[in-house]
Amino acid sequence: MANSPEVEGPTREYPTREYPAVPDDGAGPASPPAADERVKPSGFARLLIFTALVFALIVAACLGLRAIHVLPTFDNPFSSKTTDRSQPVLLQSMRDLSRYVAADGSFQVIVDLQEDKNNIPDFLINQRTLFVGAGSVEEYVEFSALSGDALKVDDTKKTIQITLPAPQQSTAALDMQKSYVVAEERGLLNRIGDAFHSDPTKQQRVYQLAQQRITEAAASSGLDKRAEDNTQKMLESLFTRLGYTSVTVTFAKP
Repeated sequence: MANSPEVEGPTREYPTREYPAVPDDGAGPASPPAADERVKPSGFARLLIFTALVFALIVAACLGLRAIHVLPTFDNPFSSKTTDRSQPVLLQSMRDLSRYVAADGSFQVIVDLQEDKNNIPDFLINQRTLFVGAGSVEEYVEFSALSGDALKVDDTKKTIQITLPAPQQSTAALDMQKSYVVAEERGLLNRIGDAFHSDPTKQQRVYQLAQQRITEAAASSGLDKRAEDNTQKMLESLFTRLGYTSVTVTFAKP
């Protein structure tokens, strides 16, 4: 029966461990090996464990010292670095300006420039650039061109008559921080050619076209009339503070 005390076999709840048989020398039944006779780690394994523990302690100590700002921080040894080897700025010329900038305008133009060959498919030879150009144009009056009779003053009546040259327009100056290339398409042969040599004049042509378009747009924007009005107001305010009661400003024909 299962609950008989005569049953000496191992129960399911308490399995026994089998040990290798030992020859009977008459000394009695073999006893299990002692705890200190069981499998122990080798000397090399103990060395690896000791080294890992020492390395972990060193890393933890370094991290702790960095946290309290005792050790300096260690940067990435493969991080990128930018070196500026530009040459010193060379002053080419200086000039004295006697112009009054009376107005300026900010403009934006979209340049769609395409260069291709007749009777050749675009996928072979094609250069198309979509560029957004932003720039400004100044309108100024050149006071150095005044003639001797340009200023007529009557101190008795406190009147002044001034004849000025017509306002002049400067060439558009592109703002490269606001100008950018939207898209660029190139044919197969163009890509092959660009792989062997680069043509910096391609980008320069786009810039020049953007400047030309902005300059033309400024000429018909009414910027010259605004420059005349601002110059007249400036001179009237200046001579009125000097005690003159009548200030007449006349602009020559462009």
